[in-house]
Amino acid sequence: MKTSLARVQGRANVFVAALLAAFCALSGCLSKPPLKKQTFTFAAPATAPANAGAGGRVLGIRHLRIAPPFDGRSLVYRTGDFSYVRDPYAEFLAPPEEEMLAPVRGWLRGDDTFSAVVESDSALKPNTLVEINVTRLFGDFRQSKSPAAVFTMRCVFFDARNGVPEKVLLQQEYSRTIPLKAPSAAALVDGWNRALGEMLAQAASDLRRIRALDQASR
Repeated sequence: MKTSLARVQGRANVFVAALLAAFCALSGCLSKPPLKKQTFTFAAPATAPANAGAGGRVLGIRHLRIAPPFDGRSLVYRTGDFSYVRDPYAEFLAPPEEEMLAPVRGWLRGDDTFSAVVESDSALKPNTLVEINVTRLFGDFRQSKSPAAVFTMRCVFFDARNGVPEKVLLQQEYSRTIPLKAPSAAALVDGWNRALGEMLAQAASDLRRIRALDQASR
């Protein structure tokens, strides 16, 4: 009886050890070194001016929101078709909604699509508003040999007199899956930053195209 019980306990110990090892491989150990917490921030790549003429448009960001479960400070990895883990050793310096706002505003200022991009408390009132909703923000590590950064956001631009949203100018979802060189936290954040720059560039291009068509039809 004692021998059978010892065997059962031994098998249980082996199972727990294997489970802990798997969790470590899929979460904290993806960040180097494994026991030292890393912190990250968003930094969208610089962009060249579009040279399309700002047309007196002043942009305000009405809100930027990130949907659960990707709105926490810890980086999120997808490990299976229906499974995700949070990395306890890799996180943003502040909530990702706050971290993303400044790079988005800075990128839009550099794109030259607008004459100005203002903060919410600015005395200069925007005549264009944008709502940005991030619906996916994770590292796809289901296949260790082909990791990827996944980033999806929906942008809604409004014509806004005196800062009040009125007519919808553009409503579009943008998504990027960026291949990574390694399944690591640092590589993932680099991939997200690249994806953010690409999607903002596409949104600005779409908005300029729609405005050009609107002006041509008058």
